[in-house]
Amino acid sequence: MSHAALRLHNIRHSYGSTVALHGLDLHIDQGEFFGFLGPNGAGKSTLMKILAGFLRADSGQVMILGVPASNEKRGSLHQLGYVPQEIALYETLTPLENLTIFGQLQGVRGKQLASRTEELLRAVGLWDRRKDQVKTFSGGMMRRLNIAAALLHQPAILLCDEPTVGIDPQSRNAIFSFLSDLNEQGVTILYTTHYMEEVERLCDRIAIIDHGQLLACGDKTSLLAENAIGRELTVSKTRAWQIVQSLLPEGIAVEVGSSTVKILLPQGFNVTNVFTALTQAGVSDESITLRQPNLETLFLKLTGSQLRD
Repeated sequence: MSHAALRLHNIRHSYGSTVALHGLDLHIDQGEFFGFLGPNGAGKSTLMKILAGFLRADSGQVMILGVPASNEKRGSLHQLGYVPQEIALYETLTPLENLTIFGQLQGVRGKQLASRTEELLRAVGLWDRRKDQVKTFSGGMMRRLNIAAALLHQPAILLCDEPTVGIDPQSRNAIFSFLSDLNEQGVTILYTTHYMEEVERLCDRIAIIDHGQLLACGDKTSLLAENAIGRELTVSKTRAWQIVQSLLPEGIAVEVGSSTVKILLPQGFNVTNVFTALTQAGVSDESITLRQPNLETLFLKLTGSQLRD
């Protein structure tokens, strides 16, 4: 019987009086591309540091491929590669020198290290820059090298903590393609982000986390269905809104802007009567927008729309 790649039971952690994780329970299957989606300060990085062994949980247990990741038995941590949110490279050294150092720290040496270094630098598109100082690299190049450094020992599980922060669209796309290929080769990937489009593009399952609590977990379709996320109707704040208002059920979520009104329709709500009434009143199509349910709507419903820095 195969074990889950990771199993978390009742993981709790606090920084002084601030609780970062409230008894988190979760399992991630081998071969999954699993996304942690949450606002800044949700507890994502704390969780990743605990999984990687850089932070000890106040309580609870982490199982890595069926083996407890305890202080007494840390061999299971060798199954993990960790890509931190902050760039972790020696910027006055070259990519070759960086990967040599990180490889040796992970127990990879000699011909195996040389071969693995070349393989990874080619895979992330940096072989031609292998002898240049890292400080001359763009943010996207540094991010790609950071990922390569986490893979030298061929881990079964890769932890990626917001690996696309502050980089250009081309570099993001290159990282997405590389990670997708890696996952297809059998590597389990855990990926944290606050970008909806990243988890929609990459992840098999998604956990929405906020204030250290797991709010929802599943694939996109089941998450939207279980949380009764309906379509989103936007109308101009003129006669269109007056017409629509009379046709809506009580207690519906409405967001009034300066020129438009956004309405979160209940799941299964029949919009035919709304469109018929608007058309009969001569309201133009430009005054109406209907959007299908999406993760952004669910995310805002669960975490709130208030800005948090």
